[in-house]
Amino acid sequence: MQRPAFLQRLPVRTFLLLSLAFFPPFVLSAPPATTLVLRHGVLIDGTGAAAVEDDTVVISGDKIVAIGPSAAVNVPHGSRIIDVHGKTIMPGLADMHVHLVGGWDGNAVDILGYQRYMNALLYAGVTTVMDTGNIQPFIVQMRAEVAAGRLLGPRIYCVGSIVDGADPVWPPISYAVASVAQVPRIVARLKADRVDFIKAYVGLSHPQIRALVEEGRKVGLGVLVDQWILNGSPDIVDDGIYAFAHLPTRALDPSFLSQPPGRSIRFITTLAVHESFARRRLTDGHFLTEPLIADTTPAAFMTAIQAEVHRALTTDEQAQLPRRREAFAQALRNAKALADAGVLMAAGTDAPYPGDAQGEGLHRELELLVEAGLTPLQAIAVATGNAGKFVKDESWGTLRPGSRADVLVINGRPDRTISDSRKIDMVIRAGQIIVCTGSRQPLVPVLQTHGCPQRAVAADPSRRELLTHRPRSRVRCSISPTFR
Repeated sequence: MQRPAFLQRLPVRTFLLLSLAFFPPFVLSAPPATTLVLRHGVLIDGTGAAAVEDDTVVISGDKIVAIGPSAAVNVPHGSRIIDVHGKTIMPGLADMHVHLVGGWDGNAVDILGYQRYMNALLYAGVTTVMDTGNIQPFIVQMRAEVAAGRLLGPRIYCVGSIVDGADPVWPPISYAVASVAQVPRIVARLKADRVDFIKAYVGLSHPQIRALVEEGRKVGLGVLVDQWILNGSPDIVDDGIYAFAHLPTRALDPSFLSQPPGRSIRFITTLAVHESFARRRLTDGHFLTEPLIADTTPAAFMTAIQAEVHRALTTDEQAQLPRRREAFAQALRNAKALADAGVLMAAGTDAPYPGDAQGEGLHRELELLVEAGLTPLQAIAVATGNAGKFVKDESWGTLRPGSRADVLVINGRPDRTISDSRKIDMVIRAGQIIVCTGSRQPLVPVLQTHGCPQRAVAADPSRRELLTHRPRSRVRCSISPTFR
């Protein structure tokens, strides 16, 4: 296919990256399925167990069918064999707290650019996400299109729209609840759209949360809670919730570290968004050179983020900054304490926010978990195997025979140096190679079975405008920014 005249003057790599950043991929016809074999790699299985040298993984269809020492694994005749000696084989990553509305600052949205940020997630090796608050018909349709194979993207779990008080913080993505009498009808709507969880937000009272929990139990939906500074409160746990959508930013109650039988609570980590509010990553713009950001972020967003990095803070922002930094430091301490106590944590980022990008943000989350005191293997488990446990679907998240073949090949040893997780050589989603660097192939996600992309995605030169909404100003606590 000949490129348009104005694109013929661009270098090939520039053209490919522009295609990735702005336009939907052209889905190629897949060649006949074969068995794919990754041989001689270092295996990280996603359970937290030690890495295993010289292992082989055999994939048929969308499942792993065999795994073990290279000398012992039987390789079926006619298989496509890829030697990954010196590289790491690990599960695809899961970001269990995102908002698939695009944008970059937590307020602006870019809904029409959905394929760009879906590509950015896959480009970063994120093969599963949970959307924790969105325009309900939009996210439900997006989830269905990905599941049907008509839209290239990570597998999606979702909560639909969030459930908030009578004056919602985020009106476009919220149900407003003034009375517990409204709760059954709202839960019925959520169940009709087959959401995976209910999300209760900061404006709800204890009676309203308890009503959500009760109605949710009737239809098999657990309740995630974000109550800002009250996250981690034992009285909210006593309401019967399933999990907190963020780590607490205050000292943990000792009850969390020795949970009695029959009472279990879970957390989504979101350290990256706490770091964003603390502006620690915004002291300079160096993070913008990270390829997982630079290769997937539109120029207008890059300009806006650079302006945010250099923006002079208001007097009020300067006054709040020390407390936000202490909140971030406390969240790091809580991550370590909960990990040591064996409490289930799943990785999430709350992206997008400044310095917390969709895709790259999860690699930052892994680095922050290690900074908190987890080992690299523990951090990887939080973003893989634990995520499957969180949604009670352990058919994915770990590498074992029978599990879904969401697999990364990493050109490094993230079990030793967690930042090596960024060195992605190959992304396999449901048994299909969709990102591959192999030899000089560019990183352009294209749906294709067992082969590296052979050509660029098709470019549609139609323009898109950035849509923006901003939430109503609602300050509930001087040290708590508006999480979603």
